[in-house]
Amino acid sequence: MTEKIVASLTDVSHYYGAVAALDDVSLSIPAGCMAGLIGPDGVGKSTLLALLSGVRRVQTGDIHTLGGDIRKRYHRNRCLKRIAYMPQGLGKNLYPTLSVFENLDFFARLFGHAEKERLARIDTLLRATHLDPFADRPVAKLSGGMKQKLGLCCALIHDPDLLILDEPTTGVDPLSRRQFWELIDSIRNRLPGMSVLVATAYMEEAERFDWLAAMDDGKIIASGSPEEIKLQSGQTTLEAAFIALLPKEKQADHIDINLTPRQDDANNILAIEANNLTCRFGDFTAVDHVSFQIEKGEIFGFLGSNGCGKTTTMKMLTGLLPATEGDASLFGQQLDGNNLETRRRVGYMSQSFSLYSELTVRQNLELHARLYHLPANQIAPRIEEMLNAFDLKSMADIQPNNLPLGIRQRLQLATAVIHRPEILILDEPTSGVDPIARDQFWFYLIDLSRNQGVTIFISTHLMNEAERCDRISLMHAGKVLAVGKPSRLIEERQTTTLEDAFIAWLKEAVNDNSDVISNTEAQVDGYSPDTNVFVTYPKNHNKYSYFDLRRLWAYTRRETMELQRDPIRLIFALLSPLFIMLTFGYGVSLDVEDLPYAVYDQDQSLESRTFLENFNSSRYFVERPPALSIEELDKRLENGELELGIEIPADFGKDLMQNAKPEIGIWIDGSMAFRAETARGYVTGLSQTYLKNQIQQGNIKIPAILPVNIETRFLYNQSFESVYAILPGVVMLMLVLIPAMMTAVGVVREIETGSITNFRATPVTRLEFLVGKQIPYIIIALVSFASMLIMILFVFDMSVKGSFIALVTGATLYVIASTGFGLFVSSFTKSQIAALFVTSVISIVPAIHFSGLLVPVSSLSGAGLFTGLSFPSAWFQQISVGTFTKSLGFEFLWHNHLVLAGFAIIFILAAVISLSKQEK
Repeated sequence: MTEKIVASLTDVSHYYGAVAALDDVSLSIPAGCMAGLIGPDGVGKSTLLALLSGVRRVQTGDIHTLGGDIRKRYHRNRCLKRIAYMPQGLGKNLYPTLSVFENLDFFARLFGHAEKERLARIDTLLRATHLDPFADRPVAKLSGGMKQKLGLCCALIHDPDLLILDEPTTGVDPLSRRQFWELIDSIRNRLPGMSVLVATAYMEEAERFDWLAAMDDGKIIASGSPEEIKLQSGQTTLEAAFIALLPKEKQADHIDINLTPRQDDANNILAIEANNLTCRFGDFTAVDHVSFQIEKGEIFGFLGSNGCGKTTTMKMLTGLLPATEGDASLFGQQLDGNNLETRRRVGYMSQSFSLYSELTVRQNLELHARLYHLPANQIAPRIEEMLNAFDLKSMADIQPNNLPLGIRQRLQLATAVIHRPEILILDEPTSGVDPIARDQFWFYLIDLSRNQGVTIFISTHLMNEAERCDRISLMHAGKVLAVGKPSRLIEERQTTTLEDAFIAWLKEAVNDNSDVISNTEAQVDGYSPDTNVFVTYPKNHNKYSYFDLRRLWAYTRRETMELQRDPIRLIFALLSPLFIMLTFGYGVSLDVEDLPYAVYDQDQSLESRTFLENFNSSRYFVERPPALSIEELDKRLENGELELGIEIPADFGKDLMQNAKPEIGIWIDGSMAFRAETARGYVTGLSQTYLKNQIQQGNIKIPAILPVNIETRFLYNQSFESVYAILPGVVMLMLVLIPAMMTAVGVVREIETGSITNFRATPVTRLEFLVGKQIPYIIIALVSFASMLIMILFVFDMSVKGSFIALVTGATLYVIASTGFGLFVSSFTKSQIAALFVTSVISIVPAIHFSGLLVPVSSLSGAGLFTGLSFPSAWFQQISVGTFTKSLGFEFLWHNHLVLAGFAIIFILAAVISLSKQEK
């Protein structure tokens, strides 16, 4: 082991709200060795690794990594090319829709490798990890172990000086774990100067490390080699040493597990029986004719490689998934997933946390009690019983997200048994849980089995847990390989441990009799399949550029591939604007025509009939059967049958001929103000036309006629058809709403999935990251604009009367601005739902009300005018309407283009400023 230091912490503290993740930590980590952090969940291991890698921002204290202060931006930027950071979680740094090769290619592009070197490195890593047969397989279809190996390959694509792994084997089967560590050993042989820093909750893994730091409650409680830590505590195993180093009050929480042997009895009742159970998803067979029997009160373990069908089998036994073939029975009765009584007999705990984070511990228990229809008078006592039995009383009013993983798992177990099930099905319930919490969990399981007669069917990857089971089943590729007591399986394979026996069964199943990775060192550059060694390339760690088109293109290319494999998003982006345009073009009209009217004519004279002929011959009105009374006219207006009612009193014609000022009652439905105002204009115009004709015919006399004749002429839209106003507005509306919404989820989606770590842990800059993700959405928006333009030209028979180039240029700038706005929203929101909501509300309100779509911007004042001009929609609406209907060109619209360009720059810069390169 070298005496050099790869990283050091001095008086480092880090808080999440009032909770201290790290409490005044000082530590020096040796370089050139395999160093590990061990401790329970929630003690600060992940926080410490994130701080060392520069992914998380330092709050207090000093941290030096690779010879410099990680708080200084210049050093941190240079370090990002020398550090490989693999976050916690299966495939957390991978992209599920991309293939194995495409993920590696993306990471290689981020680190600036040229094509020849990139392909050679990918080929080397794939063959060395035996992933080369799966190069074209999407990550979503890989097993957990394969995901972790691929994640490691992605982290190692640039030959780092410091490899940081945050619990890399949590949830990984024993064979994949062994292959993973053999891969690390092989890499260390090739790069002897590389330092490896690993966080793990598995003490058997930590035994293989050169140096360890044990943590508890955000503090370092011991450091040194595994032997030194065991010697310091006076224990023979690392797990026992760690427990001995804990404070006395925490040591008291540890429970020695004493499993009372279960007596075999030929008369034991069968609790679960599976016969040729099979489940297929399309052409893929997840479970292939599985058969086994589990007796009442038995603890039955389910072991297998990742993706072998364990979870699918368990879901079929709970009724959550239907079996394709075969059958299963519970206590001799055929399994029926739709039968509530069957569900009540089974308690199920899924692999992932499945409780409601917004509810407290007590509220979660109460909800599950009610879901299983416990009698009302039994709910409160049963909840108290669960809180006491699972030691949850002191945290009954705390939300699950604020609890350590081990306590959350106890809560899940409590909710699974609150309805007193006879069978308990647990899918990897202790994955990632620390040793003390695991032992506490098993204490409850043993009590349920031995004292309450509950049958327990549990899957696990931990061999010490498998050894506690009465019997276990080994599974691979959907098939059961062996069933029996752990001791019998060990004897059958003639091994010393259950792990060795399990691996022997797996290797036999895949016809593999060799180690996966050789520790042979490379003798020459290049790769040899015979020795499984790696190619060596010169490092370029000393080079750093603040802007690199290759990194930008890597994100553009990756985002494009993800879009291509998400047809729903593409259909939404390309077809929804066309659908909305058709809806608005044909279904929404501002034209006021075919107004239904009826007449109550009490005069029935030539004059009244002549007056009514003006309405009957107008295209703006449609005559309905006449009314027989004023009450009938009112009722028909009230129920919406009519929009206009005309009452002509008796002696109308006589009074008109005698210049006695006759009156006509015209009633207009004013519930829609715009239509009512337009209808009043029509009525006024027809009335004036009638009077003018009567004067010209000499039927009536006017004492004085004004010497002014006013004629109205409309510019640009002489036919006065609303489609010429609506469709340019639809273009404006669609080019801000859809592109902004799609782009808005871009950054937030990476935060939710965890792939944002690749941005924070690699040399890519904020501008490269954001613009790289923006470009595909700009292209999609422009394709959408082209399709809308084609529809306007050929479906609605409109034309671009002004400058076509001005329209296209304006649309391009507008799209860049709208997608930039989406990026800005995405940079500070915390969820995709919030990003969509904020983007849609902020973009659609100014676009509809203050852009000129309904009311001209020139008629706005005050806050309305400020709102309209403060968003790009109003500026593009002038370009859209101006080029479609007013024959305008650049000479009239150049200032609109300039403002749109300004919006685009401002939004992108705001997104760059808002998006943090480091977690807080």
